[in-house]
Amino acid sequence: MKMNFVEELTWRGMLHDAMPGTEEHLMSGMQSAYVGIDPTADSLHIGHLVSVMMLRHFQLAGHKPYALVGGATGMIGDPSGKSAERNLLDEKTLRHNQEAIKSQLSRFLDFESNEANAAVLVNNYDWMKNFSFLEFIRDVGKHITVNYMMAKDSVKKRLSSEAKEGMSFTEFTYQLVQGYDFLHLYKEKNCTLQMGGSDQWGNITTGTELIRRIGGGKGYALTCPLITKADGTKFGKTEGGNVWLDANRTSPYKFYQYWLNTSDEDAEKYIKIFTFLTKETIETLVEEHKEAPHLRTLQKRLAEEITTMVHSKEDLENAIKASNILFGKSTSEDLKALNEQTFLDVFDGVPLTEISKSDIENGLDMVAALAEKGNFLKSNGEARRALKENSISVNKEKVKEDYAITSSDLINEKFVLLQRGKKNYFILRVV
Repeated sequence: MKMNFVEELTWRGMLHDAMPGTEEHLMSGMQSAYVGIDPTADSLHIGHLVSVMMLRHFQLAGHKPYALVGGATGMIGDPSGKSAERNLLDEKTLRHNQEAIKSQLSRFLDFESNEANAAVLVNNYDWMKNFSFLEFIRDVGKHITVNYMMAKDSVKKRLSSEAKEGMSFTEFTYQLVQGYDFLHLYKEKNCTLQMGGSDQWGNITTGTELIRRIGGGKGYALTCPLITKADGTKFGKTEGGNVWLDANRTSPYKFYQYWLNTSDEDAEKYIKIFTFLTKETIETLVEEHKEAPHLRTLQKRLAEEITTMVHSKEDLENAIKASNILFGKSTSEDLKALNEQTFLDVFDGVPLTEISKSDIENGLDMVAALAEKGNFLKSNGEARRALKENSISVNKEKVKEDYAITSSDLINEKFVLLQRGKKNYFILRVV
């Protein structure tokens, strides 16, 4: 083997629990493992990244990774960590989501390799769709007792919660369906290990039990810890919701900013989990950061590595340029180089006023732009004083009272950025 997979996960803080014998099993030769991925959206979010990174480390260690898109289980809904039943998806939506997810996974996993350990994408809908209810309860259900299923934490928590709707039979049987996935992949693909978050331990071990009782073999389980933030807030969430890998859902700039804004404590943890940097490189970065925390060495390297991995080097460079517009020296050319979404992301929350194209056809004088038309300042007199104080900028460049805004000032043919001093921004949008 190229490396000890369990050792690698351990020093990175990515190992929560493993069934006895897992490490020895993996060191005995190339093995196959899978991670289940929920296909309820056409993009992964950063909450999925830990298990995806596990699959990548697994492949780098010389093993064969399977990414299982839960088309069938996605139609049911896993009760683990949930307080209510989820919406069910139709087959067309699931197939669309599967293709989108595979495209994102291909940035991490090698699906195209001719090597024996090339990654494979499978969908449990393909083997579950022709299974009749009677067949399932006869061939699978009879091997697992209700007592065994009731003992699982995911079931106990839902049954003991105060939720009025309780737990449906559909959700109760979820662990049987997930368990059958493991049995199916064990028999058809010689897949001997299932990996996932620590909240999946109960579902995974149902699979190992089915392999023992029906397959007459041995399956293994390995879980990673659920990622938390030092301040107690939920990892991967912002005011706008999930941090997605899809650039259309979360722009590369916002993605970059999420990692850049992590605390020192979290950055030291995340750089081990969400990058492929070596132990030596990370230890050096940690020491550099401790010597000069204000330089935010860890956060910058973390944000650079993961933005490049999920998006591209070009997206990273654009995100850094966009960040410098707010926090560093920049020019009108830098502003005009931003695409519309990034511009809006950078200046999210900045007051905005709409003006018409006719307002700038003959040039809009600065006093009117600041006061009467823009309502940025309270009066013409305040506008004139600010201009005389040399505190007003148009698109990051200082202007005097005699300056007029024209169509040549437009960013993305619709925005003009006004600024007073260093921190007071205002946007004119031409409609």
